[in-house]
Amino acid sequence: MRILHVLSAEFFAGSVAYAVQLAEAHRAQGHQVWVVADADSLPTGATLVWAGISNRSYRQRLRNARIIRQVVKREQIDVVHCHSRAASWVSYFALRGLAVPLVSTVHGRQHLHTSTSLFDVYGDKVIAICANLREHLITEVKMDAAKIVAIPNGVAFGSGELASENSTLRISFIGRFNGGKGERAAALLEQVFPALLREFSTLRVALIGGELQHLPAAGKTALAQLQAEFGERIEVVGFTADVPGWLARTTLVIGAGRVAIEALGAGRPVLALGEASYAGLVTEKSFASAAASNFGDISAQQSPSEVDFAALLADAQGFLRQPQAVSAALRQQVRAHYNLDTVAARVLEVYQAARMQKAVPSFIPVLMYHKIPDVPLATKHQIYVTKENFEKHLAYFKQQKLTPITFADYLKYASGELPLREFPRRPIILTFDDGYTDNYTNLLPLMQQYGYRGVLYLLGDANIRYNQWDADFDPDEPRSEIMDLGQKRAFVAAGWEIGAHTMSHPRLTTLPLPEAATEIQRSKTALETALETEIVSFAYPYGDLNEPVKAAVREAGFTLGVATDTGGMTIEDDRMQVFRVNMFPNESASSLLKKTSPWYRKYYRWKRGK
Repeated sequence: MRILHVLSAEFFAGSVAYAVQLAEAHRAQGHQVWVVADADSLPTGATLVWAGISNRSYRQRLRNARIIRQVVKREQIDVVHCHSRAASWVSYFALRGLAVPLVSTVHGRQHLHTSTSLFDVYGDKVIAICANLREHLITEVKMDAAKIVAIPNGVAFGSGELASENSTLRISFIGRFNGGKGERAAALLEQVFPALLREFSTLRVALIGGELQHLPAAGKTALAQLQAEFGERIEVVGFTADVPGWLARTTLVIGAGRVAIEALGAGRPVLALGEASYAGLVTEKSFASAAASNFGDISAQQSPSEVDFAALLADAQGFLRQPQAVSAALRQQVRAHYNLDTVAARVLEVYQAARMQKAVPSFIPVLMYHKIPDVPLATKHQIYVTKENFEKHLAYFKQQKLTPITFADYLKYASGELPLREFPRRPIILTFDDGYTDNYTNLLPLMQQYGYRGVLYLLGDANIRYNQWDADFDPDEPRSEIMDLGQKRAFVAAGWEIGAHTMSHPRLTTLPLPEAATEIQRSKTALETALETEIVSFAYPYGDLNEPVKAAVREAGFTLGVATDTGGMTIEDDRMQVFRVNMFPNESASSLLKKTSPWYRKYYRWKRGK
């Protein structure tokens, strides 16, 4: 893809570091990247274009918008990614009238502006860097939840744990010294550090970060008093490019956001203190809640940001009396959650989603079939369409000029492997669950006759040869045979997409999550091995899902998860819960018209409330 980042870079904040590392990760994957920023140089090989993004005068904003528009048109940019409100504002106007999507990463809580209600300046997709921020954007900023995805800032961790460079007992506060962070630093200088320095006679305190001149007056006074009393044990470092070196010389870090992430990933214990709250000593048990607030920087709801510094002092004293290393399990949690390659892949999905949402904004019918028998079945489960009736469906699709595609096809258009200008005017996706033998004898020949391909969702366990999840528990339910390996391979040879449907067809939400995750992951591996084809989509048995199960599907490496009668208004509203339309034995011409119409998803939500 051809990616343009727009950012305010007057000083090298965490958001700038994130944007630069993201740009480098995508460049390493072969994408072409440009950066528009108010910086003369940045540590990236991306093409840098100067613009005064931080200057909010209307005259400069117009210049910035003009620069961005020129770059977009000249370089044929596929997606614009902004990293500050100022960047989003000018990019929104720069892209007016162009079919280029806008993605914004929001790094902190947002103030409401008039332009927020008048213009959706954040664009087509919004990345919130933590769960609390996503909740804030939905509940307080009133953004559309479907356009917001929580993806943390990616970090390029070193190869291993930092080795301590010496045995000096040292606390390092790392962060900015202006604004809310400056107020926290001032409180530490007044209420925490004096007691610690007096109790621990060898302790040193390092103050690391930019904007030290903007430390609140009370903090400057407290700092001068500490320097007078403790001399060289107070290390005023200020801004430094050698944060890893200082981490290696630090016993305990106090900080939030990227500071906390890099410290924990390097094996350094962290007291998570941010602008919004104090999250305490980060442990395996507290990691999830600390990460949700970006280690104290972001609250989900507007509330007083008071911190119990007496509690923080007690925590620091307890730790320094008996220092403990960061556990291997916690380091692994942190490194997995913030892994730059994983984050870069997730962000690339957002780019693709924004691109498709812009180019194909309407509902794409995804129809769900199961059995295609010769004659009607004596079953209470109406999950079949006879061969005769199914041929009528195909004839109808042909008459209406509907073009069947697969999810794999769709993803090729999203990634740019296929040109968007060739995307079908009226696409439809035909899916078939479980892999019944009549799919081979009846379905496949009919689809080939019409020149169509579909998506076949199969179980990973090849030893399951009939619908045992139904027939074994209901004596009235007929036994329906499932294809053998050779028959399944015939679909691959015919150009069909194969999707996974778990190993054994359980209700995933009724299983312990690790067991459900195993069902999901093993099915992908088993099918890819047996059929020698890439598996990109997953179908939830019974349409049974919840957020942890969806997360397990994503973590297993699937790009899409398809549901039943639930999901977003479009595929890109939620790739892990794609809405599918149930197809029944006696569909009429009018029901086929309804279920394949662009307005059907809205109608269904209005009628059924889901």
